[in-house]
Amino acid sequence: MPHPASSARLALAVFALLAAGAAQAQSDAEVYESAIAQSASVCPGHSKERTTPGVRAVPVGALRVLAQHRYTMCPDRRLDKATPAVWYGKAGVFAWNPEVEGAAKLIARQVDAMTRKQEFPVETVVWKADGSAATGAVVPMFEARPRPAGS
Repeated sequence: MPHPASSARLALAVFALLAAGAAQAQSDAEVYESAIAQSASVCPGHSKERTTPGVRAVPVGALRVLAQHRYTMCPDRRLDKATPAVWYGKAGVFAWNPEVEGAAKLIARQVDAMTRKQEFPVETVVWKADGSAATGAVVPMFEARPRPAGS
């Protein structure tokens, strides 16, 4: 009889493969819509007008990788012009300020680069407007949208 922990690991591995397969089976349009829907459920600053341009700037292949990892893209107007893009590693969220010119393209480049390398640090990574890393920068903490009770 298999050990219960082995069975749980096997079930988790099967679930992960099914989720990855589902992300790959979606059309490009469905991948974009799923990423926007994920933002709507997680991001307190979500609106279709703020989220869509940032998500649509990301190559569909990179969005597929985000979906496999259950990572989210969130617009966040609290980020300033000097540091308009952030990766919140513990939360699994890429955030950008949609009101800062070029921030959507900046976050798209960072998402694409990180998904190609499959490197997602646990730490928070902050980028300056020019795309360089902002060491020692202070950004607001990410707080997910509150979920209704019982969900």
